[in-house]
Amino acid sequence: MKRNLLQATNLSRREMLGIIGVTAAAPLVGCADEQSTSKVSAGTPACVVRPQQTEGPYFVDEKLNRTDIRTDPTDGQVYKGVPLRLALAVSRMAGNSCTPLRNALVDIWQCDALGVYSGVRDINGLFDTKGKKFLRGYQVTDANGKVEFITTYPGWYPGRTVHIHFKIRTDAAAGRGHEFTSQLYFDDAITDQVFQQQPYDGKGQRTIRNNRDGIFRQGGNQLMLTLTKETQGFAGTFDIGLQIG
Repeated sequence: MKRNLLQATNLSRREMLGIIGVTAAAPLVGCADEQSTSKVSAGTPACVVRPQQTEGPYFVDEKLNRTDIRTDPTDGQVYKGVPLRLALAVSRMAGNSCTPLRNALVDIWQCDALGVYSGVRDINGLFDTKGKKFLRGYQVTDANGKVEFITTYPGWYPGRTVHIHFKIRTDAAAGRGHEFTSQLYFDDAITDQVFQQQPYDGKGQRTIRNNRDGIFRQGGNQLMLTLTKETQGFAGTFDIGLQIG
């Protein structure tokens, strides 16, 4: 099934260039507006279908198996920002039931507090971080279908609201299976509070909020990350059910 290019509506030049020439993998969900819940047993993640969204231009398959992605393994530098403990619970939907999806590879990647991605050259010429590997990594889901990352609250860059990218792959090591790619979003009110702190405040006023982001409007309300405050930073858990053919 081809990626739904209608999602390209209102994309910035940055995101549009990331879509051109990309061949989409077989999706694990239905249409982008589909959302469903089903009965789950105690301890099983909530089985919710989420919309797939564009990968964007900055995915790099670095194969960094790690929980804490704040450090750049090339030089040991730790990237500062408000701490974020992010857990994803992945389930497989089958009929009216769902079960934890074990041994799935879950990647996340994001920009730092000042809007910079590692390992790439910005298509607008704002940065060149080729060779760097900060704020990227993957984990493999456990018997409960869960993974957890330690990262930072992401910053912003022109044309996009605040977000984190994620990709789920099954049988990735064998070069087959299925792939699901989407993005996580944050409540604007919480982002406003975070961005008053260092080092975010050095970036200046962000230009795009959720309701003005063309990609967010393609189902982003179903991809909101609910956060709880911790002693330092935040924690968030995201549940997702995948329909695998």
